[in-house]
Formats: sequence, C-alpha cells, structure tokens
Amino acid sequence: MTPSSVIPLPALLSELAEKQWQRLLERADAGQTALFLAHQPDLLRLFALSDFVAESLIHSPALLAEILTEQSYLQAERSAAYPALLQSALEPVDSEDALKRVLRQFRRRHMVLIAWRELLGLSPVEESFRHLSVLAESLIMAAYHWLYARMCRDVGTPIGRESGQPQQMLIFGMGKLGGGELNFSSDIDLIFAYPERGYTQGGRRELDNQSFFTRLGQQLINALHQQTVDGQVYRVDMRLRPFGDSGPLVASFAALEDYYQQHGRTWERYAMVKARIMGPETEDSRYLMQMLRPFIYRRYVDFGAIDALRKLKGMIVAEIRRKGLKNDIKLGAGGIRDVEFIVQVHQLIRGGREPGLQVRHMPAALLALHQHAVFTDEEYRTLFTGYHYLRRVENILQEIGDQQTQVLPENERDRWRVAVAMGYSAWDEFIRELHQVHAGINKLFREVIGEQEELESDVPVLWQDLWHGHLPAEDLTPLLQQQQIPEAEKLAVVLAELRDECSHRPVGPQGREALGRLMPRLLCELVQDPAPTELMNRIRKVLLQIATRSAYLQLLAENPGALKQLLKLCAATPLVAEQLARYPVLLDELLDPAQLYNPTPLEHYRDELRQYLLRVPEEDVEQQMEALRQFKQIQLLKIVAADIVGALPLMKVSDHLTWLAEALLSEVINQAWNQLTERHGVPPLTLKNGEKNFAVIAYGKLGGIELGYGSDLDVVFIHAPQDEGYTNGDKPLSVRQFYVRLAQKIIHLCETRTTSGILYEIDMELRPSGASGLLVSSLNAFEHYQLHDAWVWEHQALVRSRAVYGDAELLAGFARVRAEVLSQPRDSYSLAKSVADMRDKMRKHLLRGTAEQFDLKQGTGGMIDIEFIAQFMVLAYAAQYPALLTHWSDNVRIFESCVEAGLITDAESITLKKAYLAIRDRAHRCTLSGVTRIIDGQELQAERAAVVALWQKLIGCHLSAAEPSAD
Repeated sequence: MTPSSVIPLPALLSELAEKQWQRLLERADAGQTALFLAHQPDLLRLFALSDFVAESLIHSPALLAEILTEQSYLQAERSAAYPALLQSALEPVDSEDALKRVLRQFRRRHMVLIAWRELLGLSPVEESFRHLSVLAESLIMAAYHWLYARMCRDVGTPIGRESGQPQQMLIFGMGKLGGGELNFSSDIDLIFAYPERGYTQGGRRELDNQSFFTRLGQQLINALHQQTVDGQVYRVDMRLRPFGDSGPLVASFAALEDYYQQHGRTWERYAMVKARIMGPETEDSRYLMQMLRPFIYRRYVDFGAIDALRKLKGMIVAEIRRKGLKNDIKLGAGGIRDVEFIVQVHQLIRGGREPGLQVRHMPAALLALHQHAVFTDEEYRTLFTGYHYLRRVENILQEIGDQQTQVLPENERDRWRVAVAMGYSAWDEFIRELHQVHAGINKLFREVIGEQEELESDVPVLWQDLWHGHLPAEDLTPLLQQQQIPEAEKLAVVLAELRDECSHRPVGPQGREALGRLMPRLLCELVQDPAPTELMNRIRKVLLQIATRSAYLQLLAENPGALKQLLKLCAATPLVAEQLARYPVLLDELLDPAQLYNPTPLEHYRDELRQYLLRVPEEDVEQQMEALRQFKQIQLLKIVAADIVGALPLMKVSDHLTWLAEALLSEVINQAWNQLTERHGVPPLTLKNGEKNFAVIAYGKLGGIELGYGSDLDVVFIHAPQDEGYTNGDKPLSVRQFYVRLAQKIIHLCETRTTSGILYEIDMELRPSGASGLLVSSLNAFEHYQLHDAWVWEHQALVRSRAVYGDAELLAGFARVRAEVLSQPRDSYSLAKSVADMRDKMRKHLLRGTAEQFDLKQGTGGMIDIEFIAQFMVLAYAAQYPALLTHWSDNVRIFESCVEAGLITDAESITLKKAYLAIRDRAHRCTLSGVTRIIDGQELQAERAAVVALWQKLIGCHLSAAEPSAD
C-alpha cells in the first residue's frame, strides 16, 4: 500500500475536482483566490475525495481562508483546545437558536479539518479517533452546561433531598463515544442519570428533580439532534437506557442500581464495557461507575458470556440476511463488530478477576489482552492491524458525504475515492487486501465464539439423481414407486414442475449451488411423510419465494436441523408454509429448535419486544413498523410450533396470542404518542400528572383472552374526562382533536401494509354509536352512552371487555363504569328476548354450511350460543352478585363465578366449559389445517345437545313465562 498522497487521481475524480474548484473560485474574493491557488494541488485532491469537505468549503470560502492562514490542517493536536474555543464561542449566545447555530458551525469546521488530514494521509486513524471523540464530548458538554444554566435561572437549581447539595446530570457516552474512538459520522448513544431525588430551589417555581432533568435531557437531545439550516450536530440514540424507549429518559442513581441488579441483560453488560461518564471526573461519577462495575464485570471467570454473545452475534447475522446487506465492513464476517466481540467477550469473561482488562478504548483493550497472554503475538497483530485498517476504511467511507455507512460503494466514483484515500492504485488491489483482513479476523472470531457449521451427512444417490437428472415426470414416477412412496405419480409431477420453475428463475451461481445441495436432502426427508405430495406443495411455495435469495437457500442447505424443522412444521399445518412463503425472514428462527418450541414466557413479551426494537433507529418510522411486524411473525411461528407439538394447550395458545397482541399494541401506542407529541406537544393534564390519560379497552376475543391466529383486535379508545384546552407544541391541537389524531395514528401503524404485512386489523365497530361515533370518547361520554343509549347487544359485548392499556386512574374509572353498567337491574323476560332475538338474527345472516354440516361458531349449540349464555348470566344476575359477575371477561371464569353465586351447578359449569373448549379446539384445528370451521354434522353431537339444553334452562325458561301485562 502506497501513501495516499502519492496515488495519482484518475480522470473521473480529476474532472469532479476541477468542477468543484471552479465553484469555489466563483465564490471567493481576489485575496482568497490568491491564497487558494497557492494550495491548489491539496485542495483539488480534497475536493476529489470528499463531497462533504468540498461543499463545506465552497459554501464558506472564509472558513477555508482561515484554515489555510492559520495552517490548522498541519496541527496534529487540536483537541485539547476544543472546550476553551467552544466556551468562547458560546459567551455571547443568548438564545437556543443561537446555541444550535454555534454548535453546528463549530462541529463542521473541525470535522472538515479531521477529514482533511485523514484523506490526505496526514494523520493516522488513532488521531481521528481522539479528535472525533473529544469534539463530540466538548459539544455535548458545552450544550449541557448552557442549557443547565438557563434552566436553573428559570426554575431554580435542583437540590438533593438527602444531601442538600446541588445536583448535576451525568451523561454516559456509550459505544465508540465512550471508548474514545468515535466514527466520523456516527450516532451518539447516551444515557442520562442524576444522583438523587429532590426539588429545585431559587427559581420562579418549584420543580421536582426528575422533571427538571427530564426536561433538560429533552432540550439537550433537541439541541444536538435537530436538523437546522446549519445541519445537525449528532443523531442521538437513547435506546440503551434502562427499559429502552419505554423507560424514563433520565434515571436516578437508585433507579439505575435497581434496574441493573433486577433486569440487566448480558447485552447490557456488553454495552457497559465502553460506558464513560463525560466531563471531568467528580465524586458522583466515581460513585456511579463503582456502583455499576459489579454488574459489568463478574468476580468469577464468566464463560457464560460466550454463549450469550454468540446469540447476540447470531441476531446480527440474521439482521444482515434480513436486510440483504452486502460488503458491510462493520457487520459482515471478519468485520469491525467481530473484533469488538472477540475483545469484549474476553473482557467480560476475565475482567472481574483482572482489573487490567477493564479498558474502554478498543486498541488499548487489545494490548491489555495481549499483555495478559490471552492473545499470542500473531493474534494480536492480526486483530490490531485489522481493526485499524477497517476503522480507517470506515472513516473514509463516511468522510465522502458525512453519512453513516459501513457498506462498500457500488459506483465507480466512490470506489476510486476509497482506493485512492487508502493508498491503492486500483479498486481490485484494495479489495484483495481487505478480504485478507476479513479472513484473518473471521478465523479468530470463529475460534473464540465457537461458530461451527453443521456437517452435512451423505444423501443417497437416488435423491441426487431425482433432482439433478432432469428426468421428466413419467420417468420420475417408477423411481418413486420403487421406494413405495404413496401417490408417486402426483409427487413426480409436482417435483418436475418445481425443478422447471427453479430453472427459469434468476437464482445465480451461489443460489444454484445451494439449491443443488438442498433439494436431494429435502426429498430424502420429505418422502418419509405419510402425505409427501401435499407436503411438497406446501414446501414448494416457500422454495419459490426464496429461490432468488441465496442466503436462505444456504441456510437450509447448511443446516439439516433447520430443514427438518421446516418440514415438520409445514407437514403439521399449511399456516406455517404460508407464513414462511410470505415472510422468509422467519426461516432464521428454524436454526434453534430449543427456542422455536419454547415460546416467549407471557410476562416477557414486552421486554423481548423492547430488546428487538433496540436495533432499529427510533426516528425511522418505516423500519419501526417493519420491525414490529417481523417480531409478531417470529413470535407467531414459535407459538404455532409449540401448539403443533402439543407443548401448549388451547387456552395457553390464546394466552400467548393475547399477551403478544397487548405488547405490540402498547408499543404502537407509545410510538404514535411520540410521533404526535413531537409535532403538537402534550395535553395540559399530561403536563400535570405525566400520564398519557388514554386507555384502550379490548372487546371480543382480545377482551375475552381468546385470540386466535389471524384474529382482529376489537377495541375502544377512551381518554380522561377532565382534560381540556390545547396541547403545548409548535402546532397545538385541542385535546379532543389530539386524541382523535392519536387514535388515527394507532390504527395507521397497525393496519398499514409493509413488506411483512399488516400488524393487526383494528375493529372499532363497538365504540359508542358504532361507525358514526367518535374514534375516541372521554370516560364521561362513554359512561353516559352505556347507561342511557346503548343497546342490549352492546352490554353483551361489554361483558367481554377489559382494559389492556392506560394509566391506573383511568383504568379504575373504566372498571367502575363497566361494573355499574353490567350490574344494572334488568327485567329477565326483556333481556332474554333481546338476547334470543339477536342470536336468531346472527344465525339467519351468518350461519354457513348445509343441513348435514355443523358451523362451529354459528351453529345451534356452537360457540356463539355458549358465549351468549355467559353474557346473559352476567347481565341478568350481576345486580345481585356484582363482585362475582363483573370481574372476569372470559367465558370459562364467568361460568365458575356463576357456580360461586349459586346460579348454576358445578356439573352444569363443567358441561359448558367442556363443550366450549371442545368446540374451540375443533375450530382451532380447522384453522391450523387451513380449512373452514364447517365440520361433519355427526361430530360433537353430545356437546351441542348439552348446550341447547342449558340454553333452554337458563335463557329459554324466561321466555316461556307469561309476558308482562301492558300495564
């Protein structure tokens, strides 16, 4: 590799540089032009290599003249002066707009200098690490101190309740910022903390410390993150904080300690290895780091970290496959992330016993591990030189346009830029050395993390010939018949058609090679199924979807275990085949059967979802929506798998589907709220109590904790009754309009179709006044409607309702209204007639099938009859037994409550529950088999007869009594 300044520019870059040069001269005055001409060769080279530098200097010839006059570009050490220079620049600043302008202009000036020196080969990458990291810390801390001082003037200084001392916010720099090796165009990951609770003193009004620092944190993020005419300082990512997006923006020391003791995960230990509290060290910062150290570094040799980090790496590999990333020098095999894994896994394993390994800076950590004999001389050289090489490539990629990217360019111009800046006279030379670097790192990574590909066992020659022999269906048939395979002729036709379809698809050489290894093994496994043709038809859908995506073909070809899981699941239900064909990303989940057949524990869905979303930029709404849908499909696959093997009974399947839906709905609401409040601010009541004052009431299957595969979500939205006025944002809305917009955004986030489908269909028909009613009602309006305007069938629906989202006060209000409405005294004849009339109407319009068939849902003695019995019992008797009959929303526990109240016998309750579960289970199996819920009329006759008898006894008896007189 030649020094980059010696490599001549190719014609393509020379032409570009000349155009940029002419633009600069057009904007320069006579004195500047003379100065620029004296430095023309270097400037032309810079303009050729970086659009960011060119645009910055062309936009401001005065900045270029200043740099050249002061010869700043020749100074190897500038970072020590950053804080003083910033403080001087901020002295006259008296507004937030001016603060943002100064920060952005300061960043641009010094980023230009960093790129200048690195692109012209004047600085090693370590110098760039140092300057980029110190620059970021200086900008963050300068903005913090300015905003803190202003807030103290406005609302007083925060004082600790216990210590009585002024409180400062401590800012963790995470990742490469914490390690002092920031990328050129990097996000900054931050965590905010403060020592103790208390209140402000000395201001115009008192504010508690939590609110003070939350507001300060929001202002700091805005000062750095917001795009203005001067650009952006940094993209700020706060998702590494406790509980991620759903956690408080700022946490007290006590809250941090509790979180990491009770909830801290291995990936958070991994992240904390590089955590550094920015600014000068203080007593508070020493205390906080000392408190966190036992969480990060175990006292024992922690080999369990290897497995946890292997899984984390697996998630990243799956993400690369999902996004179709190629040539990613960070996340790809042998990339920057692999070096980080190698180093940090050793730090986590041994750091508790070897304090010398508790190092944040990656090159320093490599050296420490070498000195502790963890790495040999050769391994150390491979990792150290490889890491520096890749980080230099990464910086150069980002210096081209000040964009965060780690992907090698596809276009010729940017390829030349990278090659020249790295000191190569051709792109191919650079790629050869880059591949050698990747290979050396990847070899060490596989040794440390223990990645081993499964060895493919021999496949009988017959199955090789069946796929590779290109035989027509009539010649395939006798070969299959010799193996005594059922429906050999039909299978031969399907196999020949599949082979022909694959041959006409743009599979590519890698994909064709993988398909050639996959199909013989697949056929060998598939013919062992009792219905191989049906299974082949299901698998065919999946194969045709992934035929042009070699990564998935290789996944199945190289993982016999994953292939077996695929066949097993598709044989059990077409639902899995349809899901995998529609969303091939789910194939990643087949790699680990232990995880596949063990769905997420009910109480962990929300936490798992938070962890899953941490990989997605919170400002990227489309990626967030896509991630929600992918998470749902992954979890659904696990639930279906556990269902198929009998690991989950029917009611547990519904529990999982319900809890999953609630977790996703909760996240959608949080995202909708954040998107809306960013533009319009928050309602007045939210400013007072810190709550959203918004609730979601689930009806139907979600309300009754009986969700099935593909169920809609029947919901009603409610907001607090006492909230009035307008939101406090730049574009204020009335409170009513705000909550209507919130509801619309929730529905949009759920129902919009992305590449991974929709999240859920949202059904709002059960809201007050139905389709003609408002999307959101206040609690008072909901109560008035239910007490004075609702029909009996709406009260029946209310029986199956329950709150699934909202703050405690609003949920308590809904519970009160629901209990009051359900426990109203009702005339038994009128109620029975209304219920029976509604049942007849539904049967007339919705019943399907012939007289010899049974509609599991609408048929006489079916699901709806049982649900109506439960609803009638609540509405008829809740006035006498409100505590028993208004508590539950699911049918099974309603019947148990009826037994406690003495309304039905234990035997009758068992009969209803057994019938209900038997009918639901049969309907569930129909769904899994991909058929309608219409079955043979001879099935479930005893259960149906029992339901009809109990309908007559519990509801029909009130109709047979004498009708009330006209008086």
